[in-house]
Amino acid sequence: MSSNDGKPDEMAGTEQPFVSHLVELRDRLVRAAIAVGVCFGVLALWPGPAGLYDLLAAPLVAHLPKGSTLIATSVISPFMVPIKITLMAAFLLALPVVLYQVWAFVAPGLYTHEKKLVMPLVISSTLLFFLGVAFCYFFVFGQVFKFIQGFAPKSITAAPDIEAYLSFVLTMFIAFGASFEVPVVVVVLARMGLVSIDKLKAFRSYFIVLAFIIAAVLTPPDVVSQLALAIPMVLLYEVGIWAAKVFIKHTQAPADEPPVA
Repeated sequence: MSSNDGKPDEMAGTEQPFVSHLVELRDRLVRAAIAVGVCFGVLALWPGPAGLYDLLAAPLVAHLPKGSTLIATSVISPFMVPIKITLMAAFLLALPVVLYQVWAFVAPGLYTHEKKLVMPLVISSTLLFFLGVAFCYFFVFGQVFKFIQGFAPKSITAAPDIEAYLSFVLTMFIAFGASFEVPVVVVVLARMGLVSIDKLKAFRSYFIVLAFIIAAVLTPPDVVSQLALAIPMVLLYEVGIWAAKVFIKHTQAPADEPPVA
């Protein structure tokens, strides 16, 4: 097809592929939403929203003074907070499926050597996020709550609000889950050629300072949680440098690889 001045129309034939991409994107999003919905239904049946909330609140309850409990200052909080927790748990449980749908959507536009890079990154980013959340729940929460309760004056009776606790938990989970993605970020930056391995090594001392600044901003103002976030970030940065060397070596484009159509 040509325009009136005889020049080829650069937009000709692009509408249908664009629409087909939108349809595929919609289908991928629907499948991801169904996965989250199925996980939500399963968790709602067992252990149930109340059971999930009790599990999430266990690290704090274990360090509250005897006889103290969490309180609800809103009428609907006892209903909404467990539902929100169940939805959060359902999303985490369905995260591999969600990330796979993202991968399946972008995969057709990638070279073969790029596909070798993406799938390991999808798997590793999922595992690292789960590892960060688990580290926060099983280790950091206990140490933070122990420190806070040990520091609090004896004249204060702790009775945290459940919505405030949920907000705190979500913030900490996101902070630790995202911070544990440092190796993935390092690998992607190095593989895309934005930074070299030598520059990453030279940036090591600056990253240590940056890690402690990030930990000070994202965590409560106590030494325990800040160290618990900063030290793993520094260690994971070293892991990322090592992983970048491996990925770059094994995901180089072959000289005769044809371009993506």
